[in-house]
Amino acid sequence: MLLEASPVMYQPIDPRSPLETMPTMYDLPSELVGESGLPDEFHLIQAALLTETCQPIDYSPEEILLASDLNLYYDPRHTNWYKRPDWYMVVDLPKVAPQPEMRLSYLVWQEGIAPFLAVELLSPGTESEDLGRRLREINQPPTKWEVYERILRIPYYVVYDRYENNLRVFKISGSRYEAIALPENRLWIESLGLGLGLWQGIYRNFSSLWLRWYDRAGWIPTLAEKADSESQRADKLAAYLRSQGIDPDNLPI
Repeated sequence: MLLEASPVMYQPIDPRSPLETMPTMYDLPSELVGESGLPDEFHLIQAALLTETCQPIDYSPEEILLASDLNLYYDPRHTNWYKRPDWYMVVDLPKVAPQPEMRLSYLVWQEGIAPFLAVELLSPGTESEDLGRRLREINQPPTKWEVYERILRIPYYVVYDRYENNLRVFKISGSRYEAIALPENRLWIESLGLGLGLWQGIYRNFSSLWLRWYDRAGWIPTLAEKADSESQRADKLAAYLRSQGIDPDNLPI
């Protein structure tokens, strides 16, 4: 006599969230030895100036990421694909407590927010890639332009060629980037309360035409400029006290 098999009971299993199953910044490389396009001295100093002078008025520091040559992983279907902008900004990051660890990379699927603005500092070896003139090769990741424009849809894409002193800015319009006219080589971004433009001056002992942030009052000062301004004010106050017969080094307590 055949016995009827008893029905097998299956316990439904809730799928885990992508935050549990997707790679984290600890699982993906933050750099590749021998990779082309790694920063030279100008790239490093220019990125530092951008970071030092970028102070959006409506965002707290924990809501902003200012990154230089930090791998940007953008495709959850191809988790090893990334781009490395020379400099980029992310705004509206969620406030968390306690503060997260310093990032090894930026993973869009984990952070949930794409960059707001990306900067590429043009060099002869990267020009075709940076300006979208290189076609995607078969079975290769998308080009930088494709990622910024079509996948991440980064609202502002800035390209600066220091060899030609040429600043170009592209803004998402519909499904494509469109070039923006730049009177006096300046771009004002109302949502940030900031502008980005070319400034001739000395930064970290190098004289050049630099990309720099400004606000409605003018160029945002660097830390060194702030310190110098404070020193000048102190010197003026000391000179005034001496003119009144007071020794500024021996003031009554």
